[in-house]
Amino acid sequence: MEQQPAISDYGFLSDSRSGALVGKDGSIDWWCPHRFDGASVFGRLLDPHAGHFRLAPVGVGGQGHRVERAYQPDTLVLRTVHHTPQGSVAVTDALAAEFGARAHELGINSPAVLIRVVEGLSGRVRMALDFAPRPEYGLLTPYLHEQPDGAIAAAAGPVTLLLRSAELPLRAGRDRVTHEFEVSAGQVIGVDVAYAATYGAPPVRLDPVAALADTVLAWEAYREPHQYPGRYPAQVRHSATVLTGLTYARSGAITAALTTSLPERIGGDRNYDYRFSWLRDFSMTMRALWVAACPHEASRLFAWVSRSIGRIGDEPVPVLFGLEGERDLTEHDCAQLRGYAGSGPVRIGNDAWQQRQLDVPGEVLSAVWRLRDYLGGTFDGELREMVLGLTEQVATTWHLPDQGMWEARGPEKHYLSSKVLCWLTMDRAVRLADRLGERADPDRWARIRDEIRDEVLRRGWNERMGSFTGAFGSAELDASALFLPVVHFLPASDPRMRSTIKVVERELGTDDGLVRRWSTDPAGFVLCSFWLVECLVLAGERRRAKELFERVIGQANDVGLFSEQIDLTTGVQLGNTPQALSHIGLINAAWRLTEPYSF
Repeated sequence: MEQQPAISDYGFLSDSRSGALVGKDGSIDWWCPHRFDGASVFGRLLDPHAGHFRLAPVGVGGQGHRVERAYQPDTLVLRTVHHTPQGSVAVTDALAAEFGARAHELGINSPAVLIRVVEGLSGRVRMALDFAPRPEYGLLTPYLHEQPDGAIAAAAGPVTLLLRSAELPLRAGRDRVTHEFEVSAGQVIGVDVAYAATYGAPPVRLDPVAALADTVLAWEAYREPHQYPGRYPAQVRHSATVLTGLTYARSGAITAALTTSLPERIGGDRNYDYRFSWLRDFSMTMRALWVAACPHEASRLFAWVSRSIGRIGDEPVPVLFGLEGERDLTEHDCAQLRGYAGSGPVRIGNDAWQQRQLDVPGEVLSAVWRLRDYLGGTFDGELREMVLGLTEQVATTWHLPDQGMWEARGPEKHYLSSKVLCWLTMDRAVRLADRLGERADPDRWARIRDEIRDEVLRRGWNERMGSFTGAFGSAELDASALFLPVVHFLPASDPRMRSTIKVVERELGTDDGLVRRWSTDPAGFVLCSFWLVECLVLAGERRRAKELFERVIGQANDVGLFSEQIDLTTGVQLGNTPQALSHIGLINAAWRLTEPYSF
């Protein structure tokens, strides 16, 4: 059986409408061209028969073959150099920006075109092209039709793809296009794949070499005004670029990850669809965008959240939404896909939207507080109604159990992090009361805030363990306790927090700087590792925080990408990738090391 590429072998391409993953072997194994959460046309990532598009030297990965990869600075345009015994060749991959797109236009009207440009560097290298699209997560095998201009049209169900190269004489096979050719030093060959809905406008036709150059200019122009003044500027700018790549430009929503169902543990079943936008991540995301000097993106994200939540009733606000604000994200298994490395099931949709998550309002109000000066001295009607509605919802429900930050699918509990975010809701509402009109009730809100705080300090602390734990009355240590100083519930210098940080680092930490979420978690959770960095800074241990930060960023793959988790034994990346929260954690930790008490 063909060996599955490691998750860290993949580079990330984006046009801020959709994204693709390209492996070191030159195979594009994931692309959902309609939008991030649409159906794949290349899905080999999750099943060897679900489609791919390989463009690489013949015998890629064999003896004498070496790969070097790097992004063009401040872009998600990826250049892969293959060194072979016969010579060297570069393949540069990108998802095309709209022609002439500049500044904040990136991704608004993306043409949905995948560009691959081959450049001979030395010698004479034989290349192999293998184009095998399988739309609808591998359910469809398209008909292939040769066009008068030499292009190949692949049509199946709702999808039409156009494979084109002016330099290569492509021929359609029964269910794929295969072609071998040689490239010499100085020779440039362009290939592109354009997507369109079958019953809409035809796929865009373009010159891939010219479009690639224009896409680089679009990314550079987009990133140029985003100046970050802090420490680790290269890593922060790159993580900000990744967040831009995960942003669905039409709405401003940030998708949690590009992929679905990459496992937390090989062979495990905690495989979930992360191609949606989580309100729980909202405040951390807003902070990261402001730190990385992306105010336009921050304001668009805030507008998307406000619109998505809508008028608040008795039902809990969902923890996640679709990229255009959809609520019903009902989950189902994709039975035809075997899963990454056989780790099924593959899930489409995410039933966490139906869970009770009491921490969501705290994330939203924390972001409102952060943007208060931008939002004005008196809030407009919709913003005022949202803040009042969220506050009153927490005031009447904070005492209930929920599913917790990690979205447990078992019984509801009184999770520590959820109660702390309920406290944050009431605290921020009190501080914002003068902007909320006559229905504001800061005295009552303050009493509820203080009651929640007393409950957390009394029931969340485990004297025997010398630590806050994951849930009231629990003896299960949980790294989410590191969130308390980050949201200013307790200072890191408080004896209880100092003890908690020490216990978490000792019991859940590793020599590589990684932190597990709980004791039975088989992998380090990248975000928790960056939380520990922040806690150490806030506790006055800056040198240790810096050392830890540098160990963690050293766990990124060769092009600076993080998935959700990292295996403690092998060091390989696990979980959906690239993971927005991991890169958000990096940005916020780098800023904490720059200005310890800015937030």
